Amino acid sequence: MSDVRRTDAVLLLVALVWGSSYLSAQTATAALPVLLVLFARYGLSALACLGLIASGRRGSRRWTRAELRAGLPLGVTQAAVLLVETYGVAHTSAANAGLIISLTIVLTPLLDRGGRHGSLPLSFFAATGVCILAVGLLMSGNGFHAPRLGDLLMLGAAVIRAGHVALVGRFTTGRAIRPLQLTTVQTLVGAALFLPAAALDLPTLVHADPATWAQLVYLALFCSVFAFLAQTWAVQRTSASRASLLLGTEPVWAVAVGVALGGDHLTPLTGLGAALMVAGTYWGQAVERAHRSTPDPSLTASQAHANTHAHAHAHALSKDPECPSTPTTPTTT
Repeated sequence: MSDVRRTDAVLLLVALVWGSSYLSAQTATAALPVLLVLFARYGLSALACLGLIASGRRGSRRWTRAELRAGLPLGVTQAAVLLVETYGVAHTSAANAGLIISLTIVLTPLLDRGGRHGSLPLSFFAATGVCILAVGLLMSGNGFHAPRLGDLLMLGAAVIRAGHVALVGRFTTGRAIRPLQLTTVQTLVGAALFLPAAALDLPTLVHADPATWAQLVYLALFCSVFAFLAQTWAVQRTSASRASLLLGTEPVWAVAVGVALGGDHLTPLTGLGAALMVAGTYWGQAVERAHRSTPDPSLTASQAHANTHAHAHAHALSKDPECPSTPTTPTTT
């Protein structure tokens, strides 16, 4: 296998792992309270991230003031994202959850207007309209009816995550902040926030069956730590655009895993909604990326590069709260 194919395979594996995270979260919340699942996921991931930092060079183990100032509020907003998202996954299908959360791609540019010249092109809003239509079809199930609670929660999670992504860009632009250290602060904040609510149920966690623990470990170590390391390795060997395209297959894998392993069923309406969601998010991502890369006469070359880098960095940190993605590649959620 050539180096290019090996790198592509690793990126597709990362997308598959992230796509499967919705079914894992759904399975875990069926056995344990949602808040307990969140505490366990944050706690295990924080331990892993702390281990990564401890294994690094001595000078890189300390947090800077900028990393702490950014990590504390971002830890709160990220915890809010996971809270709404996990409750949503518990009340809808894994396939729908993975597709609806992809709305983050088209919602983020609407909230993140800093450093951008002019308004977004009409084609971007057309792509957003396609995604909104897709959400309506996904919520319809076997026929048009009142939206399900889980779908509405996932829609809310997408909105909150888009706001979180915008805040990441605002707090990290022009600052020497290391992704691993920043994310470790976020995981510690999340663990501290969920500990009081989960404290009474900790005995339940201790006595959880091996299958439930396997889901928790998978969420924390594979969907987070492994995905971070694998993505970082892969992006160093390919372009950001190619990596973004491959990682953009995440909602496709979410549907595939949900149907194959989770017993989800795609009716003609939800199948059409899935196709429109994937098409709309890819279209919107392409339009926004082209708009962002267009030179602005009012900015110097260094300012334009900084704005582009900050936007990509915010997307990378948004994907998963436990461990960051590489700061040069935007993820799809």
